[in-house]
Amino acid sequence: MKYLSMFDKIDLHLIRVLHTVLTERSVSRAALRLGMYQPAVSAALKRLRELAGDPLLVRSGSGMVPTEAGLRMVEPAAHILRSAEMLFSDARSFDPAATTHTFSLAASDYLDPVFLPQLVAQLKSQAPGCHIDIHPLSADADYRRQLAQGQVDVVIGNWLKPPDDLHLGRLFGDEVVSLVAHHHPAVKRGWDTEAWLAVDHIAPMPTHPGARGVIDDHLASQGLMRNVVARCPHFGQIPAMVADSLLVLTTGRHYCERFLDKLPLQILPCPVNFPRMMYYQLWHERTHSSAAGRWLREQIKTVAAALRKPDAESPAAA
Repeated sequence: MKYLSMFDKIDLHLIRVLHTVLTERSVSRAALRLGMYQPAVSAALKRLRELAGDPLLVRSGSGMVPTEAGLRMVEPAAHILRSAEMLFSDARSFDPAATTHTFSLAASDYLDPVFLPQLVAQLKSQAPGCHIDIHPLSADADYRRQLAQGQVDVVIGNWLKPPDDLHLGRLFGDEVVSLVAHHHPAVKRGWDTEAWLAVDHIAPMPTHPGARGVIDDHLASQGLMRNVVARCPHFGQIPAMVADSLLVLTTGRHYCERFLDKLPLQILPCPVNFPRMMYYQLWHERTHSSAAGRWLREQIKTVAAALRKPDAESPAAA
């Protein structure tokens, strides 16, 4: 009887608020993500605290952190939400035109400056009622945990060796080149490996904890290290920084070519022999058989195929 009394006080919406508040670690951010007013989220959190007999979320310095009991609830709450979604969404065929599903993906703008805008346009043209959450890939984000807990459906990026504990679909490959300003000395003089390593390089911030990036990972495998003097979390701003300095950006040719007609920049070959930069989409087993998940991955593959250069490798089936 006590179990039934407790069960009657819990609904799926309350579980969703619980998971969002604990993962966002902020009532205001949770309210934005849920599309609710902050007082309503605060009221739901009060109910949850009464049910749990625990504060669940407490203040720590200028922020909030989950209690031990709250941390133990994150994965069970995510599991309940995933199961509820699968119960109904996959019990019938997925209809993009009628769906109000929220698609969540993590990506950086280093793929191509027009990739994400075109992907959003593609999704909204096919599924006008859907919602789209785009999360950044940053050193503060653990994309494996985000995939496992249902915070994101797909992660899009490039890896020298993609993780083997996730499903993956290859999107395209690209030649590694260096981007420099027109006035960079290497434009006239050229460079060898020693000179290239010694010049001032700019690189993106790591995309996840412990990451160095595919360029520096490959260099390390060859016993080499370049002189990185600047890092920026906003990859789309780096070409402008390169155009007004002697900094060198090394990344995929396809990305660099997008800026040649907008800024005084030039592409130079790298004296170091890099393997092709491969771009993938990664997803967890939890969405592998989901009709909505399969549809999302197909849209990503379609947009990537439209952007890739003719000499890029063909994308593998997702």
